[in-house]
Amino acid sequence: QVQVVESGGGLVQPGGSLRLSCAASGISISVYGMSWYRQAPGKQRELVAHIAGRGTTIYADSVKGRFTISRDNANNTVYLQMNSLKSEDTAVYYCVGDLRWWGQGTQVTVSS
Repeated sequence: QVQVVESGGGLVQPGGSLRLSCAASGISISVYGMSWYRQAPGKQRELVAHIAGRGTTIYADSVKGRFTISRDNANNTVYLQMNSLKSEDTAVYYCVGDLRWWGQGTQVTVSS
């Protein structure tokens, strides 16, 4: 059974940083692509970042230069380092394995 479990969300002030973690089980993150999506209130879910099995990465234009996706194959964990956070980054962030295995999400709130 495949599971992906996010952690690390919370409340942070504008300009601050957070690191999200995604622990995967039942799949190898070094084989499958892993993604972070987010959904803000009243908005559609959108792709934030993706790391392919071979390690290539893509980012939404809105987060380029501020967010970094990475992974620890030994611990089967994917990370999303978020810097210079803005209020518009407020959303529920989801980890997704192979575009089909979704986590429950973790709330990120950027507010002063």
